Amino acid sequence: MALKVPICRLCWVSPAPTPSRDPGERWSFLVGQPLKTSFPTAVPVPDHIPRPPYVDSGLLPELSSEHQVHNDEGIACMRAACELAAHVLDYAGTLVRPSVTTNEIDKAVHKMIIDAGAYPSPLGYGGFPKSVCTSVNECMCHGIPDSRQLQDGDIINVDVTVYLNGYHGDTSKTFLCGNVNEPTKRLVKVTEECLERAISVCKDGASFKKIGKRISEHAEKYGYGVVERFVGHGVGTVFHSEPLILHHR
Repeated sequence: MALKVPICRLCWVSPAPTPSRDPGERWSFLVGQPLKTSFPTAVPVPDHIPRPPYVDSGLLPELSSEHQVHNDEGIACMRAACELAAHVLDYAGTLVRPSVTTNEIDKAVHKMIIDAGAYPSPLGYGGFPKSVCTSVNECMCHGIPDSRQLQDGDIINVDVTVYLNGYHGDTSKTFLCGNVNEPTKRLVKVTEECLERAISVCKDGASFKKIGKRISEHAEKYGYGVVERFVGHGVGTVFHSEPLILHHR
């Protein structure tokens, strides 16, 4: 599962109506429309690195309705992809400081991923022009790296996904830039605590709804609400698949 509780300028997912609560209805609002921009793309990916199938199609993939169940070999591949994504994310965090641009972070992340023989999963996904998502301040997720310099007091969520040996590894974290005020620090801290509490629920046989319940309980205790538009999702050989995990009660 890719369970994200992101905090946060520019969001590439199209606005959409509130989803139906009918469990039989598809969650098409999660993927929006293919992005059409004039953003410069990242450094090309070497030809020897395998690409996800959506890269060459130019189309935005539909959310896969098939639940991904991995065997021992698949789990080992997932672990390797996720470990690489985690290392890249840690490195990206060391670059966060005032005056650095999100484009610079994108270029560094791109190079680290391809140097490891992997493909940056966001690049080319429905027209997304960069190799990482950088969501600054009020942007919740899927922000596009650009030439804006980070400012003292910003927060930035960096969302890294790599495609290694046929498997996607997906992770994100919010970083503090310079001197961040106390209310914003508390927002980040409580959000991280929500994530940890959600992870603690995850075990064989656990009900999915307990995840959102645990997140909501902790967030509301501090006067925060939980965004309902984005959800957790299956990840593996397919970037986004069911089951969808609601982060709210």
